[in-house]
Amino acid sequence: MNGNDPLWRLRHALMGMGLALACSVLIAALIGSVLGDAWGGTYAWRVGVYAALLLYVLVGAVVLFVKVAQHETRPLNIGRLGRWVLSLWLWPALWWASRGGRPGA
Repeated sequence: MNGNDPLWRLRHALMGMGLALACSVLIAALIGSVLGDAWGGTYAWRVGVYAALLLYVLVGAVVLFVKVAQHETRPLNIGRLGRWVLSLWLWPALWWASRGGRPGA
């Protein structure tokens, strides 16, 4: 492949983020079901919690991809996929740390 192609250079980050999002959809469904049943016990509660979790993960995917994608050059493996999934769920802490923990920075 051509080394000048931006998609080729981002292939590891794209694959990591895509697979992490797929895993996170399943995790969000499980958590949404459990929390929805615990909080309201209705289908509407489960769907609402699931939708909120999906929005949270999608926003995290955008933030992480913008911050990390250009630096991701190592091939994807199980450990790196686990790191991507964990980063998707902990993205506010990572974003806060990258800003130095200062408000308005």
